[in-house]
Amino acid sequence: MITKLLIEQHFHGAYGVDFNKATVSDVLDVAKKIKKEGVGGIFPTLVTDTVENTKKQIKVIKDASEKQTEGAKILGVHLEGIFLNPVKKGIHNPMHFLAPTIDNFKKIADDFIKIVTLAPELCRAYMKNGENLISFLKNKGVKVQAGHCVGGDLTGCDGVTHIFNAMSGINHRGTSTSLSALINDNIYTEVIADGYHVNDDTLKLLFKTKPADKILLVSDSLPCTRTNASSFIFADEKVYFDGERATSAQGTIAGSTKLLPDIVKTLGKKGMFNPQYVENPYKYHKINLDGKLEWDEDFNIVSIS
Repeated sequence: MITKLLIEQHFHGAYGVDFNKATVSDVLDVAKKIKKEGVGGIFPTLVTDTVENTKKQIKVIKDASEKQTEGAKILGVHLEGIFLNPVKKGIHNPMHFLAPTIDNFKKIADDFIKIVTLAPELCRAYMKNGENLISFLKNKGVKVQAGHCVGGDLTGCDGVTHIFNAMSGINHRGTSTSLSALINDNIYTEVIADGYHVNDDTLKLLFKTKPADKILLVSDSLPCTRTNASSFIFADEKVYFDGERATSAQGTIAGSTKLLPDIVKTLGKKGMFNPQYVENPYKYHKINLDGKLEWDEDFNIVSIS
């Protein structure tokens, strides 16, 4: 099987590097290492943090993109944080949450922010000059994704962040984020198909319900990925890694410990992988990258060119 290079749009780090703490050289090192694993483009993803550190790390990632000469292309920042619903906070620290207003976004605004995950139900209450944060971001060409939220109204959203995780689930007597994402053919859906975040039957429901060209495979990879770390600090909290899963002391899954090639292999062995899924981020972000991958029948990458 031949596919394009993989694009990772939800990716907090790997190889011991946390994008919320990384230096320019750290980001460049991750880009070089992950390219060797078949990933051609990345959107380094920032978890909820202080305004000051968020601004600092956006600049670090942007500076790295301007300096890089090799590795996976740094395509922009995915801001997964600050404007989330505390009810579905996941591993995020709610002490840093801000009201999803245009003025609050301007505190960290940068043209290198390409994706923003937010809680749409909270945005509806804040209007300024006839627009709210969703329409403001859309007008700037930023992809808006519903995540860490409970609302079923996805008006204005381009997609949802890691469907089923940290959002209201399917309820046959009411609307929910997951249900709205499933039945709206225009909404792109990130999914963490690592074997832990979403069970197989639910994956089958997703793949059967959604058009194949609206599925975005993501890893939500954590800094411990490709390391032997047993614990680390992420989102201001100690996270424990047993070699397979990374969880807080309370058992909350903090993110994935697999990279996209691992996820493709996991799906492939279950008969659930569709090569269309590799194409989708290219269409979603309207980008082109040179290069291709050759996979063997066991979904191992045998060549990168």
